[in-house]
Amino acid sequence: MKRCRITVMRKARYDDLIERYENPLTDACGLREGQIFFSERGEMPQGFCPDAWKTLSPFVMALSHGAEDLYDGWMKDKRSAMLSCNDGFRPVSFLVEAIE
Repeated sequence: MKRCRITVMRKARYDDLIERYENPLTDACGLREGQIFFSERGEMPQGFCPDAWKTLSPFVMALSHGAEDLYDGWMKDKRSAMLSCNDGFRPVSFLVEAIE
């Protein structure tokens, strides 16, 4: 089983949607751009966002078991995936890579 590196690539924030639809939150996401996590044996890394993990975990499991080309040629590296969490107000983009 391969180890996977998960890199926080970008954080976005849609203030107009937050203002209109969301109840006030103090700190919805503590992740930082450039932050790196490692998944061992397909497990959620310590300190990783549990809600983001719900989206990423099937891809981490597939890549850690040797799957490739999950996007039928979209990714330059066939052993990677670009994903985002399911927060529609503050989406975070992650690069997931199978590493040796």
